[in-house]
Amino acid sequence: MLTREQVYTWLEEVKDPEIPVLSLVDLGVITDVQINYNDVYIEMTPTFVGCPALDFMKQDIHETLGKHGVTNVSIDVTFRKAWNSDLITEKGKAALKKFGLAPPPSRELFTELDVLEHATCPRCNGSDTELRNTFGPTLCRSIHYCNTCREAFEQFKPL
Repeated sequence: MLTREQVYTWLEEVKDPEIPVLSLVDLGVITDVQINYNDVYIEMTPTFVGCPALDFMKQDIHETLGKHGVTNVSIDVTFRKAWNSDLITEKGKAALKKFGLAPPPSRELFTELDVLEHATCPRCNGSDTELRNTFGPTLCRSIHYCNTCREAFEQFKPL
């Protein structure tokens, strides 16, 4: 019998197209999984409304679950509850850091732009950093410079 836990485990194989070390589950994009006999219903909330990778992610979900014998999959893209960076799991934050992206701080800490000014460097864990550009290669990232290791790095912004 198919279980939600099995489906979530298989969905760990579906990676974010922009950050391939991060699964959609750890990114917090998969917001619900329901099972009705062999029918699987997946609810997902993209990181932002105009996500250009949405069709690719949905196709990857279908292909991944199909590999495991699940063929009747329905995916509902919803914005009922907006995605935010606090949905990224601790495992996901560790993967971001290992990938070279500073994980976002908790939204509870984000009360002013000063949080973006001083990100912790994912390479050397240095705190002597400065914001170089609030807009990185994607809307959800900013560019910083570490004065300790003298490396540029990106931070996943709190949303």
